[in-house]
Amino acid sequence: MRVRRHRPDDGRAPAAPAPGDASASPSRPVLAGRLGRNRPGLAGGLARLFAGKVDETTFEALEDLLVAADVGLASTGRILAALRDAVRTGAVAPTPEALVAGLRAEIVAGFAGEDRSLQRAAAPPSVWLLVGVNGVGKTTTVGKLAARESADGRRVVVAAGDTFRAAAGDQLASWAERCGATLVRGADGADPSSVVFDAVEHAAARGADLVLADSAGRLHTKTNLMDELRKVRRVADRPPGRVSEVLLVIDATTGQNGLAQAREFTNTVGVTGIVLTKLDGTAKGGIVLAIHDELGLPIKLVGIGEGPDDLVAFDPDDFAAALTGV
Repeated sequence: MRVRRHRPDDGRAPAAPAPGDASASPSRPVLAGRLGRNRPGLAGGLARLFAGKVDETTFEALEDLLVAADVGLASTGRILAALRDAVRTGAVAPTPEALVAGLRAEIVAGFAGEDRSLQRAAAPPSVWLLVGVNGVGKTTTVGKLAARESADGRRVVVAAGDTFRAAAGDQLASWAERCGATLVRGADGADPSSVVFDAVEHAAARGADLVLADSAGRLHTKTNLMDELRKVRRVADRPPGRVSEVLLVIDATTGQNGLAQAREFTNTVGVTGIVLTKLDGTAKGGIVLAIHDELGLPIKLVGIGEGPDDLVAFDPDDFAAALTGV
């Protein structure tokens, strides 16, 4: 085990620019200004669609737009049924403007009443395990979370659990140095479970608040790799640690395959929430609705860029405004 302590002797995190806080809603223009910048997407399609009267042809075209935006058939059906009923009963006027407003309201309503906060164990250290397929941004998300938590005054230990990609450890070392976290790293190719366990024990011995555990990307269809991840989850939950979050990182450009990923990772390691990355790189983003509707998983964080401030709390109203353009 290699431990790199990037922290002053008094144990306090060094001053750093405060990144986006996942415990509070982002300002309204955050997603509206970043979702699929310079791309038409659903919002552009709605603008073109609603140039005339609202009739059944309008609803059929709206269905095509929602499916193309990765909302999925089931979620699209739910939304359209609610909109048709609202128009029929007079709750929504049969005008283009009212229908778009109704669409936005229906999207927001689908997220009502859920807890999107990041959970912590009753006694430290809490463990947040980040999982997902290759290339979705897990390591970058770990680094951004370390920066945010350190800036909030928490003592953070980062576990370089992706032992198959040397660059992942190097990347986390850079993040740890910038934000004052402690990095625990094993040899290349080491058992990732041992690295995570060492990180938990180190955190407990030093009185740290949080262990952020990275993991190697793996296809959700590979049984042996998913079994390995199940072991990592089990080991991370051994005392003195307690896994309070298993965050599945999904690339927003993945489309409906993201739903299959969410389903399999949830079955394997008990996913507690979704981090949707690269949302600034797509004009779609409707996979959020499909995952939420089918699996009931809260969308806790969204990534909208490469900077430390570009990981923000998911806000349904902001998201709906960005998706629909109103």
